[in-house]
Amino acid sequence: MHGYTGDKQAYLARLRRVEGQIRGLQRMVEDDAYCIDVLTQVAAATRALQAVALGLLEDHIGHCVAEAVNAGGPEADAKVKEASAAIARLVRS
Repeated sequence: MHGYTGDKQAYLARLRRVEGQIRGLQRMVEDDAYCIDVLTQVAAATRALQAVALGLLEDHIGHCVAEAVNAGGPEADAKVKEASAAIARLVRS
């Protein structure tokens, strides 16, 4: 079981909204919408995806990493490194 399993439906709903935002962006470009309006919507979609990513990261740390740390051993170190790498990827994006 993954850390996000309890909130799976909420994550799916949020991702569907982001998908709708992306489709809206495609329509805006197809319809030659004003550049700043398109950029504003790109920023909104980006923030929505970042919110999903932060929620997933919080769930991962609270569940997967916490369980591994409680169990101890090399898996704990691996999970902490994995979470650190995920955070680094999010910060770079």
